[in-house]
Amino acid sequence: MLNVQSERKRTWMQGLCFVLFLLSSTLAFAQNQVRGVVTDKAGEPLIGVNVLEKGTTNGTVTDIDGKYTVNVPKGKTLVFSFIGFATQEIKVDSKVLNVTLNEDTETLDEVVVVGYGSMTRKDVTSSITTVKAEDLNVGVYTSPAQLLQGKVPGLTIANTSDPNGAASISLRGASSLRSGEAMEPYYVIDGVPGVSLSLVAPEDIESIDVLRDASATAIYGSKAANGVIIVTTKKGGKNGKTNVNYSGYVAWDKTMKTLDMMTADEVLAYADANDLDLSSYYDVNHPANTDWQNEVLRTGFSHNHNISINGGNEKTSYNASLNYLDRQGTVRGTGMDRLTARSFLQSKAFNDRLDFSISLNASVTNSENGPTSNEGRSVLDAMNYYLPLNPVTNEDGSWYGRTTSQYYNPASLINEDRYKTTQKLLQGVAKATVHILDGLDWNLNLSYQNEQYIYNNYHSSKSQIVDYASRNGQADRSTVENIKKQMETYINWDHTFNEAHKVGVMLGYSWEQSDNNDGFGLVAYNFYNDDLSYYNMALANNISLDDISNLNSSHLLSTLRMISYYGRVNYSYKSKYLLQATVRRDGSSAFGVNNRWGTFPSVSASWRIIEEDFMKDQNVFDDLKLRVGYGVSGNSLGFDAFYARQVYGSTGWFTPSAGGNYRVLGATRNANPDLKWEKTGMLNVGLDFGFFKNRLTGTIEYYDKRTSDLIYNYRVSTLLYPYSEMWANVGDISNKGFEITINAVPVQTKDFTWSTTLNLSHNKNKVESLSNSEYSVKYIEMADPNINSYSNKYVQRLMEGAPIGQFYLWEWAGYDENGMSVFNDYDENGNLVGTTDAPDDGDRRMAGSAQPKLTYGWNNEFTWKKWSLSAFFQGVAGNKIFNAIRASYSDPSLLSSFGKNILADVATEQHANDSRAQAPSTRYLENGSYLRLSTLTLGYNFGKLGNYVNNLRVYATCNNVFTITGYKGIDPEVNLGGLEPGMDMRNSNYPRTRSFMVGVNMNF
Repeated sequence: MLNVQSERKRTWMQGLCFVLFLLSSTLAFAQNQVRGVVTDKAGEPLIGVNVLEKGTTNGTVTDIDGKYTVNVPKGKTLVFSFIGFATQEIKVDSKVLNVTLNEDTETLDEVVVVGYGSMTRKDVTSSITTVKAEDLNVGVYTSPAQLLQGKVPGLTIANTSDPNGAASISLRGASSLRSGEAMEPYYVIDGVPGVSLSLVAPEDIESIDVLRDASATAIYGSKAANGVIIVTTKKGGKNGKTNVNYSGYVAWDKTMKTLDMMTADEVLAYADANDLDLSSYYDVNHPANTDWQNEVLRTGFSHNHNISINGGNEKTSYNASLNYLDRQGTVRGTGMDRLTARSFLQSKAFNDRLDFSISLNASVTNSENGPTSNEGRSVLDAMNYYLPLNPVTNEDGSWYGRTTSQYYNPASLINEDRYKTTQKLLQGVAKATVHILDGLDWNLNLSYQNEQYIYNNYHSSKSQIVDYASRNGQADRSTVENIKKQMETYINWDHTFNEAHKVGVMLGYSWEQSDNNDGFGLVAYNFYNDDLSYYNMALANNISLDDISNLNSSHLLSTLRMISYYGRVNYSYKSKYLLQATVRRDGSSAFGVNNRWGTFPSVSASWRIIEEDFMKDQNVFDDLKLRVGYGVSGNSLGFDAFYARQVYGSTGWFTPSAGGNYRVLGATRNANPDLKWEKTGMLNVGLDFGFFKNRLTGTIEYYDKRTSDLIYNYRVSTLLYPYSEMWANVGDISNKGFEITINAVPVQTKDFTWSTTLNLSHNKNKVESLSNSEYSVKYIEMADPNINSYSNKYVQRLMEGAPIGQFYLWEWAGYDENGMSVFNDYDENGNLVGTTDAPDDGDRRMAGSAQPKLTYGWNNEFTWKKWSLSAFFQGVAGNKIFNAIRASYSDPSLLSSFGKNILADVATEQHANDSRAQAPSTRYLENGSYLRLSTLTLGYNFGKLGNYVNNLRVYATCNNVFTITGYKGIDPEVNLGGLEPGMDMRNSNYPRTRSFMVGVNMNF
């Protein structure tokens, strides 16, 4: 019986083994092991090529000899991909597949947007940086300019956490003595110049092209001296399908750092230790313990939603989007919301000979703020100086306050002094392109933009601000409208001769009219109650003509017209030798009657060395291109219609003998018929390169930028002119610098890729001259830090031989034997003779510059399967910051004489009677260098889900993760633009925040 059971068991095992053998044989047959070698066109093996079965994760990578082995069923498709090479798909029909990959020319064939047209990257002869939508910064941003920080070499951007603030932005150094718009790049959106960025939500951007040198910008003539930023928005598709996209996020902002002010206990201890009587500044019987920073600051909550619909076919395409952003500031009472709508429709007609499109775009922005002016009226100042021994409210619920001037309860400022601005933008654009012949197109663009601002201010009957406290409620309301109309028409002709000579010609004409600053306003006060705020101002009991006159003095209609003729010629020989020349002639009503026309030419050339025969057999470079260009552009931004004209206005009142009051009219601006453009000439030399099958690419640039005929308001004699000042062309500024961009893919495997981009910029700015034989000034004082006991003590000078932002300060020499601050003393010959406790203007010395020696950005992208991680670092080095905040709050007399709070370290670092501790000196000039992990984003891409969701991605982002710096202030990222860079001011320094975002992108 046992033998029978053993025999049956043996038979069963034999059968099982046979079945397993058949299964394994079938599996092996089904898998079909495939092997081969992957090489380039030269026959060199390629290491690390991804070999994947299409639609699966089954795959491998090639070894050091370019060999691979993978199990794939016959009839399936293998996908071979490698950075720098075009992806190939090959159907499996044998066990040996040797593959030759061709170099990927996608980067070289990438379309770059230039003025009035586009061209491939390989044909570009000037300095243009393109940033795609997926490479833009991620964060709670209110302006597209913030998306570019650290992404473009030479573009210096200092962001702000103020939801209503604007980033300072400059390209290749300051080149004007006028601030604001005159120092910023010129913006072009979808081919329409001078459009407001408020019309574009970040989610609607397809790409941004930054024209950095004058050979690229000269085509925009008189508005391009500071560079041109071209924004291209997303358009409709052509695959016959309709796509619905949604993207949104929620975010939380928290203040990163606050000042270490004295607490209530520290104030009392300091007063006791130094025998100070503070009894008149607080209720000694009921002292409070208030953290005023905590009363003012909060966690800001923001959310953003964008939905778009696009689609179309080869004939007609469309796109429509709606974006809503609500951003709450970390300072109570600050915030903004914006609704943006965009629509685009494009179609073809007349046998595809006519392309026409229309777009209608609109936005409405509501901004809320509290007071941020000087002299203690700023919430940002009051939250630091207000004494912690004082309560927020009195027992009856009213705001606590004293009658001391320039000392205001910050909670009162937030609630009783309100500022609200509504901005409404409407833009319509119509475009038509007629394809006259193959390669010959005629274009017509028409655009209309209407911009309205409504300013609403209300100071309630409970306001503590001296100017309004006695007015029983004051309402200020004004409105301003700007209208811009443009017409541009140009032809483009492109033709290739003998498959070698490629020629392109563009000729155009444009007309524009801007009617700006058309506004009026009303001031009314003495209301019965505060219920109506600034609404129904007719119920006020008083108005003042002086108040209305002051409010309306800035609302003067300014009509400017400009007409332009422009052209460009491109030539390319086998994409090896390339030449481009442009010229633009502008005529503007902004300038003097003797100088209303200006001509702005440029020429540039490039040599694609890699295409030469002698480069064919080398194995070092995969791309090598030399570019040289020179161009002249102008600066007419920031002008009104009256700069060059004689202007009269009210200069006072007089009362005739018959009674009554009449205005006195007099000159308020001189005429200058010779006023003309500021002109910037720039030489640019660039070298583009690629190594290791273009896994390492980059650019090195050198530029020399010189601006002449700088416009500034000079003092003149009233014996010669009706008015004491005149706008004139006098000065010169130079900027020289280097820029380096490196793109690399250090690691690429089947599942993991690391790509990185680094850009470095160095710029040297210098004021070459400020005077000529007719208009002369030795230097111009700049940057008043607004420090107690040192009013009008400027800390910067505009002076020949020095950069904009040159600090000019007393040199702090420490303390004397009594613990009082002393400063270096110089004689009339400039010799150091000792120290002094009473420095004068002759003791000031050059003490560093606000201009960074190095600006950089470093972006890293890591992908592992469906996960992605991006880390973006940015920073500056070699610049100085004047810490006016620390200077102001280091003054012991603020506490002893005014009852204002001071920094906690005053108790340990200086004498209580040091009346010169806050003097604007080198003591408060600090190193502004920093390195910041600006953005850290972790994302997961689910891909296609079911039949309705084509793609789903979720992500989490942290902005301002950490900062490495030696700066003692709140944050080293201060304004680096304008005429007063590098100033950290107490009344306008919005606390830097760290934001946390959670977002989703969906495509249906």
